[in-house]
Amino acid sequence: MKKHVLFSAAMVAAMSASAQTGEITSNRGENWLSQSGDWGLTFGADPLLRYAGNLFNAGTNTAPTLDGFFDSNSNNGSGIVIGGKKLIDANTAYRGKLRIGFGSTKETEFVDDVTSTTTPPAIVEDVTKNGFMAVDLGFGLEKRVGSTRVVGIYGAEAHVGFGSGKTTNEYGNALSATNSAPRTTESKQGSTLQFGVNAFAGVEWFCAPKISLSGEYAWGVNMNSTGAGESTTESFVNNAVVTTTVEGNPNDGLSDKNSSFSIDTQLRGSLGINFYFQ
Repeated sequence: MKKHVLFSAAMVAAMSASAQTGEITSNRGENWLSQSGDWGLTFGADPLLRYAGNLFNAGTNTAPTLDGFFDSNSNNGSGIVIGGKKLIDANTAYRGKLRIGFGSTKETEFVDDVTSTTTPPAIVEDVTKNGFMAVDLGFGLEKRVGSTRVVGIYGAEAHVGFGSGKTTNEYGNALSATNSAPRTTESKQGSTLQFGVNAFAGVEWFCAPKISLSGEYAWGVNMNSTGAGESTTESFVNNAVVTTTVEGNPNDGLSDKNSSFSIDTQLRGSLGINFYFQ
């Protein structure tokens, strides 16, 4: 009878220990690991790496840069994508990425009025305006393995992105027989479309309660297509202003059409800082 009692006690202790797997607490009783129902927010650690690198290279900003899960499509964009996740149970999470970016800049240069007869000459303004649009969307399923402070992650995700940009120039001096040099009035970047489906695997290390550092590799299909840029110029010919629009004008830094396709391993999402909360 005594043996049966001891065996039953041992089974209860084992079941209790098993039930507590994945519950690691701090000295103040805080749970270190993410739990079912938690929301997560991910920040790319690239700015921190740049700052740390600049401490050793006199601020030349040559520290290694790490790509986000997927980048902006516009050269004028910031490339920052918001990452988040929702744990539907302790071992499974939905995760998503989002960027909706619109922006513009305006630069004004003061130049002499070519028709002015005063000394000093009158001043007019040349205005340059830049604008961009960048949209990135992604969704994936993440599986989580482990009950210690080091958690393995794997899963799959898809993303799609769109981007475009435009520069316009407004001149204070009108074209004329004495001011007839051709000039660019508008330059458009070719619109970009990106699409990818990837499997990923990596780790999270919980460095503090509900805070972790993460890194991962990805493998999958990625496609990118960019249309030709477009440039509009104006010139003064036969006492009239002539406007001309061309595609892929190399004189304005605009590329011809291009596309890419790859199935390859990538280093993505490294290094990430993750915060979890209910």
